[in-house]
Amino acid sequence: MKLSRPARRAFLVVHVAASACWLGLTLGLLALGTTAATTGSAAAVEASVRAMKLFADWLLLPAAFLTLLSGLVLALGTAWGLARHRWVYTKFWLTLATTTATAFALRPGVNEAVAAVAAGRPLPDAGDVLFGPAVSLSAYVFMTAVSVLKPWGPTRRGRAARAARPAGAAPRPRQAA
Repeated sequence: MKLSRPARRAFLVVHVAASACWLGLTLGLLALGTTAATTGSAAAVEASVRAMKLFADWLLLPAAFLTLLSGLVLALGTAWGLARHRWVYTKFWLTLATTTATAFALRPGVNEAVAAVAAGRPLPDAGDVLFGPAVSLSAYVFMTAVSVLKPWGPTRRGRAARAARPAGAAPRPRQAA
């Protein structure tokens, strides 16, 4: 499958916008988690964790899935390929891992914090509201750097595809991913 230039550009815009949203939401979660973990006000703790729940329940997973899907379409529909370059492969697996962690670790931790605070108990563990966003933010910044710098060469599959090209054939044009 080869994307046309307009389709590739449209998916690239969607991918970058969704990724930026995911990164921004995570930065917001980190700010809210820091507030919940460090403030002495019960009202501020409750407001912070309730806002975190809103982000986690309604915004994070759609942004994560849109990032994953648009990245997958770009990888499969361009010369970069999914398993031809180490940086694309790394980004795919990190995106899949962080999406999974968002669904099965971050959201339950936030839900537990909301339940505790709503019942009048203190925040059960500050790590529940700080660790997930901090790790996620680090992963997203790393993936952004990898996207810009493209630091690693082709995979074994990518080298084999290059070697299989007929002699004298022009290399594929470089496309932004």
